[in-house]
Amino acid sequence: MATFKTHVALRVADLNRSIAFYRAMFGTEPMKHKADYAKFDLENPGLNLTLNVSDAVSAHGTLSHLGIQVDSSEAVGAAIARFKTAGLATFEEHDTDCCYALQDKVWVTDPDGMSWEIFVVKVADTAPEATVHATDAPAQIQSSCCA
Repeated sequence: MATFKTHVALRVADLNRSIAFYRAMFGTEPMKHKADYAKFDLENPGLNLTLNVSDAVSAHGTLSHLGIQVDSSEAVGAAIARFKTAGLATFEEHDTDCCYALQDKVWVTDPDGMSWEIFVVKVADTAPEATVHATDAPAQIQSSCCA
């Protein structure tokens, strides 16, 4: 059976600040660190994250946000504690209805403005009666919390 791992490549303005942020985010050191590049290769969550120094860093970039789904509210709490220990600003949401699911989550923002959420889904579908089938879906659907 094939194994898959998510890869995310980010442009960063200051590699050392970004490494410090992601070290706190994931609780581990990068597996590779060059003058203009760093790689975090995580097993749990399965993620290959690369940081590439670039002069083309935009305050908003092309991504809305990134996230990691965990398996418990305790894991969200551990992330909150790790972020606070690292001196990172956090925004916590408990029992929030987001993307039609009841969730606990914490948000942090990296040094270049990328928003990350660590979240657990407590109730998978808070509006099952609102499920839209592919043939009924409008061309664009806006989410109120994850935009």
